Amino acid sequence: MTKSLLTIKNLKKNYHTLNGEIEAIDNISLDVCEGEFICIVGSSGCGKSTLLNILANLETKSAGEINYHQNDLKIGYMLQEDALFPWLTILDNALLGLVIEKKDSPENIKYVKGLLKAYGLAEFQDKYPRQLSGGMKQRVG
Repeated sequence: MTKSLLTIKNLKKNYHTLNGEIEAIDNISLDVCEGEFICIVGSSGCGKSTLLNILANLETKSAGEINYHQNDLKIGYMLQEDALFPWLTILDNALLGLVIEKKDSPENIKYVKGLLKAYGLAEFQDKYPRQLSGGMKQRVG
């Protein structure tokens, strides 16, 4: 039996607008277990990004439970757009999360540079997003 990393029960998200309330997510329940690959599929506007934003703590839920069964569990996902800062170099964009969390140690910087190399971006680390193709920007993101 695989270990459950995350349990979601009856998750709901409502947005309040001037015209009333919009239900973005209603009654989502699921378990995510160790070693699983999860894919969320649905039509535009059905709440996929809202669900991911809630799980990544970028938005709050309206109701329901989210239980993380691992204390150091990190949740992240690739945005639809590259969302890179145009004034930062590729390396600085790649390091941004570490800088924000004050974890930009020499070892971590070396690791990120290794990732850039693995993704075929090492020679572009001192360039800016406008100098890269769309696919390259996605890899940096």
